[in-house]
Amino acid sequence: MEDEFDTISPSLTSPAESGEVIVPSDGTALAYATRGLYVGVGGDAVVRMLSGDVVTLKDLQAGSLYPIRVTQVLATGTSATNLIGMR
Repeated sequence: MEDEFDTISPSLTSPAESGEVIVPSDGTALAYATRGLYVGVGGDAVVRMLSGDVVTLKDLQAGSLYPIRVTQVLATGTSATNLIGMR
């Protein structure tokens, strides 16, 4: 398939080009920082932001994409599931 935009450099405001399933873990960081977090099943998520800050995102809505830079989703305190890290 031809990509008419392959010569344009991606930015944080451009659409995501890849994604990976996130398995929350208190000990393991993600392989890459996300550009966004997709939530399949709503709930809370405890995340480590790119800055290193750990925050609890309360009542995330199912089927939503949040434009946040996350390096880890912690298992403790996270009830949201079917998470995908968008890059």
